[in-house]
Formats: sequence, structure tokens, C-alpha cells
Amino acid sequence: MSVEFPSDVRPQVTEASKHGLLDGDQVKVLFDLPGFSLIHAWIKKNYPLSLHTHDTDCLYFIVSGELRLGNELLGKGDGFFVPANVPYTYLAVGDNGVEILEFRHSGQFNFKSLSKGNFWNKAIETCKAEQAAWQHAISPLALNAQHDDTENAK
Repeated sequence: MSVEFPSDVRPQVTEASKHGLLDGDQVKVLFDLPGFSLIHAWIKKNYPLSLHTHDTDCLYFIVSGELRLGNELLGKGDGFFVPANVPYTYLAVGDNGVEILEFRHSGQFNFKSLSKGNFWNKAIETCKAEQAAWQHAISPLALNAQHDDTENAK
């Protein structure tokens, strides 16, 4: 995946990174063959995901947690489709964020940020406030597994 930020916000992105931007999400490629990829992403609570596009279509499926997409609150079992080159963002809500599967018809795609300076100023403050929580967060699936183990032990 290639990542692109407008040159005028790169200093703010760097500053947000210094304060934990990279602690706010975890992304893992589960499957990648020519013409198809599957990614698992855990977006932690309040992570400032910039308005962005990808150069390929993407189908999302929510595995655990909740997110706000526009005015819609989506949760476990919900999904949404974003066509190539359509700008979008979402916000992970709930204490443990959201875990999603991303299905694409390509293993190679871009992430092109469209957010301007004001977004990044707020993102820096969010990163400062959330960094410690993000570093110690437990994913919704891991919490569910712990809960299941506790229930099975009874």
C-alpha cells in the first residue's frame, strides 16, 4: 500500500506520529494474491482517520465493535462498500474501537489523504490525549475470547 499526504500537512502528520498516531490502529494483511486481498484492521477508539480515497473498490465487514460512517452507526455483522476514488472516513466508537475486514480486488492500492490542516491540528491533540490508552488497549475480539474463556471455565 502506498500512502500519500498533501505536502502542506506533512509536518502535522509527523507531529501526530510523534504523539502516537501509529498506536491508534493495527493493520494486518491476511491474504494477498494477484487480483484479491483481505486485510484485518483494528481502529482504536477516537483514532483520527483522515478523509481519504483508495484507487480500488473496497468492501468492509465489521467483525467486532462499532463505527460511525456519516450519520450511520454500524456494528458487528454490518458492512459497507466504498467505490474506488470516493472520499470517505469513519470514526471508531465504543471503548474498544472497531475491527474490520477489508476485501479488495487488488493487493496493491493507495491511501490518499485529503484532510487539511485543521483536521491534523485536532488529530495531534487527539493523539496526545489517547496515546496511552491506545498503547494499552485490548482488541474487541481478544476481549470476547477472554470472556468466552471465563464463561467456559465456570
